[in-house]
Amino acid sequence: MGKFFYSDSAKVDIEDRALAHLQMVIGTKLRRGEAFHFTWREDASLGDGRTSVWMHASIPVVYRFSGSRRPQLNPEWLDALTYTANSPTGLHLVPEPQNSGASTGTIRTMRG
Repeated sequence: MGKFFYSDSAKVDIEDRALAHLQMVIGTKLRRGEAFHFTWREDASLGDGRTSVWMHASIPVVYRFSGSRRPQLNPEWLDALTYTANSPTGLHLVPEPQNSGASTGTIRTMRG
């Protein structure tokens, strides 16, 4: 389970495979100068709500992976995530397309 840190205000656990895909989508949008929302559901232990952050190139982002191997990226999943990132509601994690046979991309909010 990797970790996504945004500024000093948001920390969330995300599976490494999903985090690698999110990193590509977020990096591409920020490199283009496109700000957007990134929203995720909170863990049930925290009330099962959701958190949304405004992603902007001026705010530090850290991706910490638990494993040392880079996962193979699925172009179909990248397309699906990019589609959400370009929508009015912003980026949110969607399940990896079935034909790839990989993870659904669990996100779990960290305490503290």
